[in-house]
Amino acid sequence: MRKLISVPMTALCLLLCGCGAGETVTAETLRQPYLEAEGCTMTAHVLCDQEGLLWEGTLKCDDIAGGDSTVEVIAPEILAGVKAVVGEDFSLIYEDDVFNIGPLTSEELTPADCLPRLMDALREGWILEENREIWQETECIRLSVDQSGKDKKILSTFWLRISDAVPLRAEVSVEEELIFTVEFTEFAFCDMINVQEETPYGK
Repeated sequence: MRKLISVPMTALCLLLCGCGAGETVTAETLRQPYLEAEGCTMTAHVLCDQEGLLWEGTLKCDDIAGGDSTVEVIAPEILAGVKAVVGEDFSLIYEDDVFNIGPLTSEELTPADCLPRLMDALREGWILEENREIWQETECIRLSVDQSGKDKKILSTFWLRISDAVPLRAEVSVEEELIFTVEFTEFAFCDMINVQEETPYGK
């Protein structure tokens, strides 16, 4: 798969290549590309279990830092092609029809805005905890981030691959109840200036 790696990501990879093979890598180190890149593109399997209602599907997201993000449903097939534009307002798009839902509050959680919210949490959330873990035979930093609203405690947990800061898995909990489980299948940082290389995801 052809993958975009931003200039900040290139600098991070160079950093990891020297001085102890990444022994000094921290959550802040891995967070830096999210702060510097113009956005991210990703595909993920999302499982939502909220108030007894179970939903799962595959979503593709083009997330723009500080701007609108576009989320497209890949699966289930019955919803394939439906898009959501998440920004100051929330809109649903299907074929040529646009449905403006209006603004979402900071505590409203939906599958459609799950991926953009996770990226916002990486950029802006308060780091509560970090430790090293092996996830699917890959060395990661497990990072817990607080992005609570006024009335609800919202925590996002990430498994970021140490070698390049790419997320492999994420979870979102509200009031200590697990709501979203996310398994990333594709991910790339995007920037105006980038380098390209053949990198199979997950290797």
